[in-house]
Amino acid sequence: MKKPDSTLQKLILASSSVYRRQLLAKLGVEFECDAPSIDESALPGELAQDLVLRLALQKAQTVAKRHSFGLIIGSDQLAVHPSGIVGKPENHQQAIHQLLEVSGLKISLYTGLVLLDSITGEYQQAVIPFDIQFRKFDQTIIEAYLKLEKPYDCAGSLKAEGLGIWLIEKFEGNDPNALTGLPLVQLISMLTNWNYPIFGSNNYKNC
Repeated sequence: MKKPDSTLQKLILASSSVYRRQLLAKLGVEFECDAPSIDESALPGELAQDLVLRLALQKAQTVAKRHSFGLIIGSDQLAVHPSGIVGKPENHQQAIHQLLEVSGLKISLYTGLVLLDSITGEYQQAVIPFDIQFRKFDQTIIEAYLKLEKPYDCAGSLKAEGLGIWLIEKFEGNDPNALTGLPLVQLISMLTNWNYPIFGSNNYKNC
């Protein structure tokens, strides 16, 4: 089966995240958003790298069922703390716990990225790591940060594009966009592999 011309396919972000939407808009391409609803629970013994890749693919495949002629972007992000894998905090107290746990420590953030062709079912995938060295801080600083930013929709309670930058001493990674949840450097490579016109449109389609 000959692959259809990707320049004619819609670009669809399988996410309800405002942060991912803002990042994708930076590319200047038209896109739509469609939020998947999936079970994001980890399987027994599943590693963070495997989990984010599985969830990114599942998000893309779920949305692809509703769009028969699109390129679907799926992404998922988790942090690995001393106590194990953490995602978004469920509440204020869990956010405090997540941040107290990493004070003065270096942790790893993993982002799974999938680009799926809903016509053929083919997909490209990658896991993008990012290391974060936190400053030492106490609960007073954490409470002030949580009150101002309310980062309860961020993995590990870290809203690095906002005041969460206060908490970071340094970070290491190939793509700073991965810190916010959508690795644009890798995504551009994937789109280029399928001849998608990155500079094909200067019009944004809001979600």
